[in-house]
Amino acid sequence: MVFSSFAPVAAALIGFGGLAAPHVPDSMLQLTMHETSGRVTSASLTCEPTGGTHRHRDAACATLEAVNGDFSRISPRRQKCTMIYSPVDVTALGSWRGTPVTYRATYPNKCAADSQSNGVFAL
Repeated sequence: MVFSSFAPVAAALIGFGGLAAPHVPDSMLQLTMHETSGRVTSASLTCEPTGGTHRHRDAACATLEAVNGDFSRISPRRQKCTMIYSPVDVTALGSWRGTPVTYRATYPNKCAADSQSNGVFAL
């Protein structure tokens, strides 16, 4: 039989069928900050499991876990910020445990965005 030499390869490939697929994160967000200077900063954040390019992803996921992904319920942290007005627009797009997330806000400056979001927008 011509295909008999392929039998061991086929058997090996069938054996790989038992491997578990990689775990897809339950929550995936793209966070973006637009500064008045024109600078745009962006980071990805995945939770459950924690990952992405966010510098403080563990803390950001913990903050969002505490409010079940509802940005409007985040409790600000106490942090001293300057009173310099240099507004930033932030967005969060993606999903939290299968629920679509679209969040937009404007803060007086980057420090305020960081403190008011309890570190989620510390980009």
